[in-house]
Amino acid sequence: MASAQHDIRDNILLTVRRAAAMDNTTLSAYLDGSDQAELRRKLIKGVRFSSRLILTYHAALCAVVLAFTMCKKTLPKRPGSLWQYLRAVRALGMYQPPPIPCLNKALPSNSTSLFILLLLGINVFYATYNIQWTLELAFVFSDRTALLFVANLPWLYLLAAKNQPVRLLTGYSYENLNILHRRPGEIMCLLAIIHGAGMIAAWYCFFRPTGMTIWHFLSLPMIVLGLSALACYELLYLTSLASFRQWWYEVFLGSHIALQAAGLVLVFFHHRNGRIYVGIALAIFLLDRLLFRLVVKSRSTRADLTVMEDGETVLVSADWPLADRWRNVLTALLGLDVRYGWTTTEHVFLTVPALARKHIVQAHPFTIASAAPARDHAWLNIIARAHDGFTRDLLHYARAHASATLRLDGPYGSLHSLHMLQSSDIALVVVGGSGIAVAYPLIWALLHEHDAEVLRTRRRVCLIWVIHEASHVSWIGHERLDELRGRGLHIVIPAPTSKAGRPDVPALSENTISEMMDGSQDSRIGVVVSGPDSMNRAVRNRCASIAWRDIDVHVAVEKYGW
Repeated sequence: MASAQHDIRDNILLTVRRAAAMDNTTLSAYLDGSDQAELRRKLIKGVRFSSRLILTYHAALCAVVLAFTMCKKTLPKRPGSLWQYLRAVRALGMYQPPPIPCLNKALPSNSTSLFILLLLGINVFYATYNIQWTLELAFVFSDRTALLFVANLPWLYLLAAKNQPVRLLTGYSYENLNILHRRPGEIMCLLAIIHGAGMIAAWYCFFRPTGMTIWHFLSLPMIVLGLSALACYELLYLTSLASFRQWWYEVFLGSHIALQAAGLVLVFFHHRNGRIYVGIALAIFLLDRLLFRLVVKSRSTRADLTVMEDGETVLVSADWPLADRWRNVLTALLGLDVRYGWTTTEHVFLTVPALARKHIVQAHPFTIASAAPARDHAWLNIIARAHDGFTRDLLHYARAHASATLRLDGPYGSLHSLHMLQSSDIALVVVGGSGIAVAYPLIWALLHEHDAEVLRTRRRVCLIWVIHEASHVSWIGHERLDELRGRGLHIVIPAPTSKAGRPDVPALSENTISEMMDGSQDSRIGVVVSGPDSMNRAVRNRCASIAWRDIDVHVAVEKYGW
């Protein structure tokens, strides 16, 4: 018995997988020659089944994404009880629960949570389906979770990429999909821990009886590589927590790149069966980071720096003639940089090397606060409200310098919010503070369409802008606001919060919608909100309560996900 266990010890990490690839004749001869034939048979059968099962995982994920995309499409309004049930379901999906008590962890909308639970359910199914729950066969479960981990790698990197095809399918840009990057990452960290625990169980069953100590087992090269990869991905999770990102963003940024690169290398050498997935993930990363972000969509320009009236905000402004779209065929095919213009609500990643050495490799996202160029010249404005880190350093630099050379990576984003408002009879944009950078291009586009005269009589457009100081109006300027009023915009700017406190933005939004509906229950309402998380959630939930009353309201939240 001891020799048989020793034989399994020598083969459990390598031979079982090799045997799983044997033809049936060779496999039968291999099994019949062992005293532990039945156990070997179960191990090899389990590993073989896992290898085949995992091939269907990507098809299952694609099916879920397609189904979710179809559910997000606008439902035509039809009479009858079925329509009311669908509207009720959509209203429930729109609702965003409050943060978890004690943990203070923000939760997404119910529809997003449902999608995440679907992803979790699929992973649980693929990890546990047809598994025999005995300690001797723990290696099969450990092997299954390892395969599932590497199968998730391409999706993890795809959802993290700034340039990705998923937005073409869903209509959402990468910042809206970022939560679907973080949650699978957390699932993968759990899978890695389970895989490690399963290997400890394999040691207990097969290695320990032969005299191999746990320390000897953990010092095997394959195990060392696996533990090192595990450490990389667990550190990735810890340094990606929202509290860590807010506290020490520069460390998060550097460690995120270094740890994921090290993790990929370690997984590649840990086991050959994961190399195809590592290769795909690496290709996605290199295409996004090196080709698109550093070459195709990155351009340097000289910009003016102006400290605004409040003394805490910097206006970054630049202009240039629009480049001929076909002058650089490669760039035109792969993706246009800001020299070719941008579209409404898109944003860029800003790098200002002159601030400090550490800022040479840092890129921070900012919404383009000026209208999308329509002719042969582009005027770009960025509103940078000083907080800590980069924006505070930028403010100090702007107080001493009137201009700086900066690098712009982008533009990025989607037209989901604009298209939603364009298809609405009532368009309401609710923003707080520097969220006006999102609102102004949206409203400008709505009020400057080709058939503006016709659309102004049909569509009603309103802006609610919550400001902290009265001087913040200068970020856009009274002249521009008056111009938008002249084109039909209804503007509501409550008293500054520094003097009057925070207004009841949800109630103000609902009252504004009621006034603009003017008693009509058939109007289609589009609401875009951009501000602090608490305000975004409150407005979203008020829209959900309106939708529950069988009113056709749609809401989009514009915010960044790092």
